[in-house]
Amino acid sequence: MPKKTSAIERIPLKRIRGNKYTGPIEEIFKAHFKPGVTEFEFTRDEFAQFAKKLGIDLAKNVGDIPYRFRYRTELPEYIREKAPQGLEWIIEGAGRSKYRFKLARMNRILPRAELATVKIPDSTPEIIESNALGDEQALLAKVRYNRLVDIFLGITAFSLQNHLRTFVKGIGQIEIDEIYIGIDRSGRQFVVPVQAKGGMDKHGIVQTSQDIACCAVKFPNLICRPVSAQFADEGRIAMFELTMQDGDLKILAEKHYQLVAASEITIADLQAYSLRED
Repeated sequence: MPKKTSAIERIPLKRIRGNKYTGPIEEIFKAHFKPGVTEFEFTRDEFAQFAKKLGIDLAKNVGDIPYRFRYRTELPEYIREKAPQGLEWIIEGAGRSKYRFKLARMNRILPRAELATVKIPDSTPEIIESNALGDEQALLAKVRYNRLVDIFLGITAFSLQNHLRTFVKGIGQIEIDEIYIGIDRSGRQFVVPVQAKGGMDKHGIVQTSQDIACCAVKFPNLICRPVSAQFADEGRIAMFELTMQDGDLKILAEKHYQLVAASEITIADLQAYSLRED
């Protein structure tokens, strides 16, 4: 019997055009995809194996590859073309050093340009503003010091922990940017995982599903209300309350806030807000 060859060995010995991330992820997809398949798993080791076969000098941080395609970069055109109309491929964790390509209806969340903006008196300390180390850290600080979680969700919330890194069974290693614990006037208690996205990064379905799974294990008696915060145009902060329904990402609420000096909030602004309903 002829010797069976692996998916990696069957790749032509040539360098794939494009950056060092595109080649390995595209070849992994080609090795596993079959028409009609809606999901399939692959391992972390395959990134390095395919990169070596393609003659690509892969960065040591292999985990940066799925991160980029989850939140920053579009998947290669070859992969996008294999998604049925109305669906797109996502990459989610499938356990320790394992990943899963899966079809989903919505991947990334983008602020709506037509949504009205609410002005909020800016309470960010100037010393924090001038020493923020990056877009994500600046955004988390603005959300925290201006109590935007409280304002957005209508609860009293307190920051519990920043950058929680933990392992979730069936998913793998995850990180939540900040976790809040909150309470409402009826005594209901909440856990609010907040993901902050600045610059080129966009929030996606993978983080929300991971956050919900993590909170179900670590805070089983609290109501989970996942939130995404993003910088929008003109310095606005877009806040989303999210949920998973039948395996799809859904937006429960979206609000846009503008942090300004108190003197910039006019009587006309206050009168307009008084006519709005939540």
